[in-house]
Amino acid sequence: MRYIYSEIMNAITVQNSDKGWIIELPDGFAEEIGVEKGSIVVLYGGEGKIEAEIIQPPSQKIKDISKRISEKYKETFEEMKRLGD
Repeated sequence: MRYIYSEIMNAITVQNSDKGWIIELPDGFAEEIGVEKGSIVVLYGGEGKIEAEIIQPPSQKIKDISKRISEKYKETFEEMKRLGD
């Protein structure tokens, strides 16, 4: 691999979640390992092990559907946000 450890560690951002750690893959590293740009990795730990799952970005079709639903139910989502749901 062209990337070395320090280059990777300087390029990634780690976010904590209740299920593990979320890492946004740098585009160069995503290309290097053969996944889509914009992919993320979720790391899960337990029992002395770390497991990883790569999640690729949503397709354009999914983005379009989400946008239509968001626009259609905009007022409902705003009310839910206002109420704290």
